[in-house]
Amino acid sequence: MHASVASNTHTYIKKLAMSSSLPCSWATPILPSSSSSYSSSRVVYSNPTAPENAKPRRRFSCRAKNDNQNAESSNKFDRRDVLIGLGGLYGAASSINPLESSAAPIPQPELNTCRTATNINNGQPVPYSCCPPINNTIVDFRLPARPVVYERPAAHLVNAQYISRFNLALQRMRALPDSDPRSFTQQANVHCAYCNGAYTYPSGTGTQRLEIQVHNCWLFFPFHRWYLYFFERILGSLINDPTFRMPYWNWDSPDGMYTPSMYLNQRQYPALFNERRNQRNMTRPADLGYFGTDNNLTPSQTADNNCVIMYNEMIRNANLLEHFMGEPLRRGDPINPGAGTHEAGSHTAIHIWGGDPRQPSGEDLGNFYSAGRDPLFYAHHANVDRMWTIWRDRRGNLPRDFSDPDYLNTQFLFYNENRQLVRVRVGDCVDNLRLEYANQTRGVNIPWTSCRPRARVSGTRAAKKVEAPKLDAVEFPLKLDKITKVLVPRPKKSRSKEEKDKEVEVLLISGIEVDTEQFVKFDVFVDEEEDDFVNLAKAEYTGTFAQVPHKHETPLQIKTSRYLEVTQQLEDLGVDDDDEILVILVPRAGDITIGSIKIVYNPSN
Repeated sequence: MHASVASNTHTYIKKLAMSSSLPCSWATPILPSSSSSYSSSRVVYSNPTAPENAKPRRRFSCRAKNDNQNAESSNKFDRRDVLIGLGGLYGAASSINPLESSAAPIPQPELNTCRTATNINNGQPVPYSCCPPINNTIVDFRLPARPVVYERPAAHLVNAQYISRFNLALQRMRALPDSDPRSFTQQANVHCAYCNGAYTYPSGTGTQRLEIQVHNCWLFFPFHRWYLYFFERILGSLINDPTFRMPYWNWDSPDGMYTPSMYLNQRQYPALFNERRNQRNMTRPADLGYFGTDNNLTPSQTADNNCVIMYNEMIRNANLLEHFMGEPLRRGDPINPGAGTHEAGSHTAIHIWGGDPRQPSGEDLGNFYSAGRDPLFYAHHANVDRMWTIWRDRRGNLPRDFSDPDYLNTQFLFYNENRQLVRVRVGDCVDNLRLEYANQTRGVNIPWTSCRPRARVSGTRAAKKVEAPKLDAVEFPLKLDKITKVLVPRPKKSRSKEEKDKEVEVLLISGIEVDTEQFVKFDVFVDEEEDDFVNLAKAEYTGTFAQVPHKHETPLQIKTSRYLEVTQQLEDLGVDDDDEILVILVPRAGDITIGSIKIVYNPSN
């Protein structure tokens, strides 16, 4: 059945490339420039995307540049060297304690206080504990002095030999006893522990403890990068191949939008298969705008929408660090301060799209506590991690990393391939090359970079033709239980290019109150007159807010914010001279309350 799907996909992709009606150039490969210098080294292993009789590919040695090479002027010290000393050491090995009282990074979890996580079905404990084995000996992670870089391949391009080895590694991981921290059960539990309220840290006042949550904040990308790093090293060790790198699911391009066939072949690759998926969606292209129900889009329409979604969350709405990476989360802060564009967008959509609707809470992919049980999760997040790399590489002279020590010194604990408990810090993972992996670029297009959407009609018109209340006539908090239109005033208009370069115009939707137990999503449009909220391949579509269901002990209700950059959008719509803009909120799933809506101006990074 899947072979037929693959054949149809190939034909469909050809049609996409030839179509002149698409809003973007799908066939044009636009690859990011490298931020580090490479020098070729000897051949050491086979290319997993090449025919089995092809020549092996090369490894590369890499001497990476400073993490903050574009954030600081070249005559300043690397902030990491100041904070933790040279050589990538920290903790007890450093002369400076990164958790000194004047700093506020999130500390490492304390394994002996790990508590039973909670399922969202009824608030009762899940059938098992997410807590790992307790180990009182912690090893500090050391970056390699001279990293040797191997590629993570695109899943749809790997050869049969690679898939067999990948399947074997996962089989051996599954065969380990559950008590082994390297086992598939324990590795799946890592996500549950960090994301479903099992890990806490002392608040510093009395006996109160605060939950650790790595989603909906600036820890999203670095936590998952470290998670995949150790998962990948364990897989390699189980097949005695330290060069092994896991595949990424290239769902951001038409070439890879369908679920990679290796994950669907239960007979040949049983370790990669998972029954608890949305089986209907497994034969469709991934829908990056998915909201939990069928939208009856054709594959071509899905691809068009996906293209613009990626452009919006990676380019148009992602000029500022915190808008792409997520809002800061420091020791003592309430969790869920705000997700970045990619986390709230494509990342969440794939989780919900792949989750099994037959399960009470969308298990496995569709819920944080169970997502790690599906091997497809790791391919999905390998592509999410790839998005972080692509976004950084496209920044040019703009800052690509936070220099805040509260970000750089946040710590996590993971078990490595030797069963050692390893302490890591965010600052050591911001450059993937220093962790000895890169993402395959040969034969892989990045088409969404040219998918800047077109306005269907350009010019001032929304306020004149569409009946909508002015902002001061809307009562907040607003229960978002229907499509809501409002005219939002702009404090500044007709700004010069210099003014726009200094300040980014942002639509701020704050006081978003949702229940974390639910899948929640709403979409935002600006100046949309035709009430067409299925077609996202247009300039009127602004962005989305969405969350994967998860459970916390407290609070059940959270309040968060969504920042949507509209500078470029208003130019494309031809309404940059308007006093107010028509904002439309379209609820897709879950119970949502909005605290306020306004236009603000954030200084450029």
